[in-house]
Parts: sequence; C-alpha cells; structure tokens
Amino acid sequence: MPAHKKHPSTRRRANKASTAATLTRGDASPAPALPEREEGWHQLTQEMWADIWASPMSDEWDDSDVHNAFILAMLYDDMWRGETAAARSKAAGEYRLQRADLGLSPYSRRRLEWTIEAADEAKDKGDQRRRSTAAKKSPAKKKTATDPRAGLHAVS
Repeated sequence: MPAHKKHPSTRRRANKASTAATLTRGDASPAPALPEREEGWHQLTQEMWADIWASPMSDEWDDSDVHNAFILAMLYDDMWRGETAAARSKAAGEYRLQRADLGLSPYSRRRLEWTIEAADEAKDKGDQRRRSTAAKKSPAKKKTATDPRAGLHAVS
C-alpha cells in the first residue's frame, strides 16, 4: 500500500530567514554618545557614527548591539589614525568584519535578507525605464521575413 502524500503546503520549502525584513527610511534611532577617548574622535569617525545611526539598519539593532557599534567606531577611528600602512590595513580588516555583523554592507544586508524600501521617485523612474525598454523591444509593426525556401521547386 503506497504511503500517503503530505499536503503540498507542508512539503514546500520556505527558505526564508527569520531576520528577513524590509527596512524603511524614516525616523532613525537617536545616536548614543560616543564614549570618551583620550585623543578624541577623528572627524570622519564622528560622521560615520551619525550616518550609521541615521541608517534604517539601526532600527533592527538590539540594545546589546550598541557595544558592537562602539567597537566599530573604535576600529574606524584606528583606521584613520594608524601611523603605518600595516596598522591601517589591520584596522580596516577588522572594521570590515564588524561592519558586516551589524548589517552595514550591501552583502551582509543581502545575507540577512534586509531590503531597504526604495523611494517612490526611484520606483517611478524604474517603471518608466521598463515601459520604454518594452516599447523598444516590441515595435508596433513587425517585419515578416520571407521564407528562403519559397523559391525552391521540384525538378524532374
């Protein structure tokens, strides 16, 4: 006797990550103050700090992720203040890894299945571009090619 088949909805693979989300640009989380540092913070680090907290990704972070963001800022600052190429390169490598953990790179957002909601203007431009491309691909009157075999005839 054959086994009963499962219902199609239970056989289907979902392949959706639990972190999948559409991030919206809007009210960003307020940026916590950078901790005190003897030498202060590089100007570019302060700009980066403001940028990451203004990004839609910051809304996805838990309170415990703030500590990772502090580490990210320290590595970014070390990257700019490094006295040798080796020191800057080492800080840049660590910065790249830490940035990915927070979803701040395009690849890490893709891995987390985070998409940033596009602005309405961008959507409209894309729709216009697709319509004009479709119009170019399918002209109103299509040429019909003549069949090259039409001139052939049987010889006896």
